[in-house]
Amino acid sequence: MIYESEKMRLEGIRIIKTAGEYKCLVCKDLTSGGKSLCTVLAVHDHEVVRAMLEIFEGQENRPEEEKTLLDHFSMGEEYIFVFPYRRERPLDSFYMGDAYPLQECEDVCIHVLLTCISCNLPYPFLYLILSQRQLNITRDHSIFFSYAVDPQELDITKNERDCTVECARILLGLLESKANQKAISYQILSKKIANKSYQKFTELYRDIRITAAPKEKHGIFSRIRAFFRRNMDFFFRILLVVSIVLGLVALVLLLTNTIFGDIPFLRIFFNGFKKIGTESLLQ
Repeated sequence: MIYESEKMRLEGIRIIKTAGEYKCLVCKDLTSGGKSLCTVLAVHDHEVVRAMLEIFEGQENRPEEEKTLLDHFSMGEEYIFVFPYRRERPLDSFYMGDAYPLQECEDVCIHVLLTCISCNLPYPFLYLILSQRQLNITRDHSIFFSYAVDPQELDITKNERDCTVECARILLGLLESKANQKAISYQILSKKIANKSYQKFTELYRDIRITAAPKEKHGIFSRIRAFFRRNMDFFFRILLVVSIVLGLVALVLLLTNTIFGDIPFLRIFFNGFKKIGTESLLQ
């Protein structure tokens, strides 16, 4: 499938999800030689399209580096919204709160908050991202958004307060494994979420900063452990590749032993000892 506008020519390479009157795809932009990937929301519902256009009104006036909505245009019965794409690394899957010390968990919380504050997204769309958990974490604990949201759930009345409360719920989940440590940040979040006290991201940021546990200087062994935790998925992939290679080698050895009665390449070592100097060991 090709989606084409005045400035982009997008070819679908993978469907992320489809539901109701919309679908979400990863597309490559053929005008960039296929090097640039985008998240495409193809929407049928006219009310949803109208709401999306309303909340993103004025995006075209922003500098290119600040734009999140890269392009939008109609094509047949669909309206196409184009967002950046970055390979997913879901926060829910790669965040290891049980393994992290409290300070590290609070650092992740701060990164989530800073990403929300600096994203330049309309609050109704930011609320979609937060409520549908389109958050990703890098190995150094930076946070970035995915845009594979279901726009059919868009509510244009959502504001900063709604986004802040939803973000606070996410942070509470990130700190939940530290509840038994009497983490002050977890206790404050629990009370204020229950009382619906948060109005702005700055209030939430202040609470996390003020209540965060003091950072400890870690010794060399702690740093080594932290390095292995951060790169656990990388080491797991290496281990997986090595295991597959060893498994294939074992299978080849088994087959050659079954067919030839021994393992041919081991004869190299065996034959090397049949004769030492001028004396044959077979005599």
